Amino acid sequence: MTPKNTLIALAAALAATAGFTAAPALADHHKETKADVPTVGGAPMYPTKTIVENAVNSADHTTLVAAVKAAGLVEALSGPGPFTVFAPTNAAFGKLPAGTVETLVKPENKATLTAILTYHVVPGKVAAGELIELIKKGGGKAELKTLGGGILTARVVGGKVVLTDAKGGTATVTQADVFQSNGVIHVTDSVSLPG
Repeated sequence: MTPKNTLIALAAALAATAGFTAAPALADHHKETKADVPTVGGAPMYPTKTIVENAVNSADHTTLVAAVKAAGLVEALSGPGPFTVFAPTNAAFGKLPAGTVETLVKPENKATLTAILTYHVVPGKVAAGELIELIKKGGGKAELKTLGGGILTARVVGGKVVLTDAKGGTATVTQADVFQSNGVIHVTDSVSLPG
């Protein structure tokens, strides 16, 4: 997968993740209904749809969706993956210094925006239980290589998974295991920044 496709996948996944609950597995013969799927930003997140197909409907991820579009990552996040996306909500983007998002979505900052978005995507499908096992096996931490090539360090703090970025910032997973056809989304309360 090219870096551009990876970034697209990350951005789309991020856009789809805030405010959702874990989705139950659906049998192939079972027709999806709104009662069967979790919601994010008031929109159902159907496990048979891609990260992008779901994310564009989330009211809680309008910033992420705009960033994914500005970075040109829509196509990548629509691909087969699978991807694990640590998806910051609109409120997470709101924690950045004033004017940061507006600056990042400008065409001249596309490379920087792409680097940030792909830093939130890990190749493969890593469910919460698997991530916790990796942390245990790693003696209390797991280093996750992102699509952008950076490392996110995961630990369990106070019973929750906390990610530490390259700059020392932390993001807590507030909602885990929102499964999509091309991966899984874990919602976070902060934006992680690459080095």
